[in-house]
Amino acid sequence: MNTLSKIESAMPLPVTVDDILAARVRISGAVVHTPTLVSQTLSEMFGCKVFLKFENLQFTAAYKERGALNRLLQLEKAAKEKGVIAASAGNHAQGLAYHGRRLGVPVTIVMPVTTPTVKVTQTQGHGATVVLHGEKFDDASTYARQLAKEHGLTFVHPFDEPDIMAGQGTVALEMLEDAPEIDTLIIPIGGGGLFSGMATAAKAMKPDIKVYGVQAELYPSMYSHIKGAKLACDGDTLAEGIAVKEPGELTRRFVERLADDVLLVSERHLEEAVSLLLQIEKTVVEGAGAAGLAALITHKDMFVDRNVGLVLTGGNIDTRLLANVLLRDLARSGRLARLRIILQDRPGALFHVARIFDQEAVNILELSHQRIFTNLPAKGLSLDVECETRDGDHLDRLIAALREAGYEVAPIEVA
Repeated sequence: MNTLSKIESAMPLPVTVDDILAARVRISGAVVHTPTLVSQTLSEMFGCKVFLKFENLQFTAAYKERGALNRLLQLEKAAKEKGVIAASAGNHAQGLAYHGRRLGVPVTIVMPVTTPTVKVTQTQGHGATVVLHGEKFDDASTYARQLAKEHGLTFVHPFDEPDIMAGQGTVALEMLEDAPEIDTLIIPIGGGGLFSGMATAAKAMKPDIKVYGVQAELYPSMYSHIKGAKLACDGDTLAEGIAVKEPGELTRRFVERLADDVLLVSERHLEEAVSLLLQIEKTVVEGAGAAGLAALITHKDMFVDRNVGLVLTGGNIDTRLLANVLLRDLARSGRLARLRIILQDRPGALFHVARIFDQEAVNILELSHQRIFTNLPAKGLSLDVECETRDGDHLDRLIAALREAGYEVAPIEVA
């Protein structure tokens, strides 16, 4: 540990449970006290009692309202009149814009150009001025600070400010009051604001509680800091809300002291978690919001027999992206499949294949022939069949029946 790290480790953390309790009083009535409910099905699936905190039910569909409002309410009059500016991938922007309009505070938001359209339009719908700049959050953040200096605006950081962290910490107050049996929390980490606030509140209320952070494998910035690793932070993650290359200067201190561990999850498990929450809980959650469940999927054995609290941090996912996630999940489970079947190019060939699909009660959705761009003999062709089955076993039976009839069959796999 270097000298600076030793000094920081000896310093008191800049947010206490008293700050979080004060934030709750301050924002009470202006944000939703969202429910914390047991998921019977997920509990059975993972061998632990799973509690879900539905922060996707906030007005802007994300927990970020809490910190944004707590910060706005403590601005001085002159700063309120001038206005605030922030950089955000979306949810901080919407929370700041919504409550800024309520309080009469002008809001400017700088967003990466890659931000999902739904988040841009919703932020504009709340009355904010949106500026698109840069590919990543860090690019947008640098530009927002530049505009703040040029126009005399107050920069409101999405995670690395004590007032923001204190507001986010109210999530844990509600969870542990509504479900005091929770003994483990799994909290998504991007910059670390939510983790910092929640872990502070949780450890004050239940000192023996286990608190885990979770990050996407493509953006393991806090994980790398805690583990002393040098992992790349880049890629097109489903969890864009936690795609942060550099953890906060303040928040990393909270994670160092309060995290029992920081876990990583793959894109595939993030997709699976989004799909499971829609299928089982009938609730729409964005990639970052499903990160806690993805950690439960990835590290199932760690949480057996625990009472695990997960925060569904947000529900702002682009509908086209959601459709892709759901269809990919159906393909992985065998309920949707694309099979490549080699045929002889002669009359009746398609009929005989279709008859096997009919016998196996498999629904054909789409057909595609390929005669030209293939290395098959001139009298051969490949037939791609997109079909719908009941499950993986049903698909296996179909493939077996086709092969038994003498056809060469290859499933086209989903990544």
